[in-house]
Amino acid sequence: MAKHRTHSVEFKRQVSQEYFGGETLHALSKRHDISRNLIRIWVEKFQAGAAAADLLQAYEARIAALERLSANKLWNWSF
Repeated sequence: MAKHRTHSVEFKRQVSQEYFGGETLHALSKRHDISRNLIRIWVEKFQAGAAAADLLQAYEARIAALERLSANKLWNWSF
């Protein structure tokens, strides 16, 4: 029976970046001796994480804008 291997987050990120750089799934699979489907899963998770990071950044910007707005209203109200 084949031994289950684990890969570091850095390795998964590296393989995903190579894929985004234009490397084919077949070439990556052969070079790193991992299945193409596993690479697809890593790429999808990497993209989802990047999308989540973008969404978080947008929310943080919106929160900062609302905090500035409420501070301005409070400042104007107090006088």
